[in-house]
Amino acid sequence: MGAWYWWMLLGMALVTYIPRMVPLTFLDGKKLPPIVSGVLSNIPYAVLGALIFPAILFVQEGNILFGVIGAATAFLIAILGGGVMPVVLGTIGVLAIYSLFL
Repeated sequence: MGAWYWWMLLGMALVTYIPRMVPLTFLDGKKLPPIVSGVLSNIPYAVLGALIFPAILFVQEGNILFGVIGAATAFLIAILGGGVMPVVLGTIGVLAIYSLFL
């Protein structure tokens, strides 16, 4: 491994560490305005949606219906009050049964 590897590793570590350290250092003990707090609390859901939606469309090459059925099943189980495990296991079960008929 050359020196470039270690410089790249150090650079990636800094780029990962700095955005986490700055808010903890400068916002420690300060109360954020409600609008900022509301936006920040919704970021994980927005990122999760942005990560999951493309995967729904391309989960099985040439068969978009597979992803749509899986997403609909997960959404339905979640709306009915299922937690994370029932949503995941229920969706896997429905898609396993669906794949038997392909």
